[in-house]
Amino acid sequence: MKVLMLNGSPRPKGNTAFALAQMEEVFAQEGVQTETILVGNKDIRGCIACDRCATLGRCVFADLVNEVAIKLKDADGLVVASPVYYASANGTLIALLDRLFYSAHFDMRMKVGASVVCARRSGTTATFDELNKYFTISGMPIASSRYWNNIHGMDAGEATQDGEGIATMRELARNMTFLMRSIALGRERYGLPERESADTYTNFVR
Repeated sequence: MKVLMLNGSPRPKGNTAFALAQMEEVFAQEGVQTETILVGNKDIRGCIACDRCATLGRCVFADLVNEVAIKLKDADGLVVASPVYYASANGTLIALLDRLFYSAHFDMRMKVGASVVCARRSGTTATFDELNKYFTISGMPIASSRYWNNIHGMDAGEATQDGEGIATMRELARNMTFLMRSIALGRERYGLPERESADTYTNFVR
């Protein structure tokens, strides 16, 4: 099993990284391979809706987005983590996710997704919902924990004091491992669910 982890914080040793480290420790105990990519300190532009990816099979801009796509294709699960900025995820992370999920032309169905959010105080649930939408539009089951997947802290190291948040991260990793293994067994026995026609689109304005 392989899990790709995206850290949307610009701080490589901040509270968001600490939250992911809790998950990495559990994944290692479960024999799950992980790779963490720091996204928040990169220069990543947003999507310009050029639709070139439809013919290229990748984003027209040659940057981290296409590198992440290659790694995601080979992964069984994806963890997306972000600090909260104005009740929303880091804009750099959102730019990457918009382009990644739109331009990647491989089947993401049944790859397990999990979102992790870190905040000083508020905005965690809004950001949690924002990140989960990338999974639900792609047929990716979402791993849950004992609580919403958030941890609290402002200055680096403060998240170490959030005992409930730490337990939430660790249980999330265990649940995600179980779900990935269960899906692998189901895929082996039953295959993937049948898809409806991809040509069925309904516009609200004609």
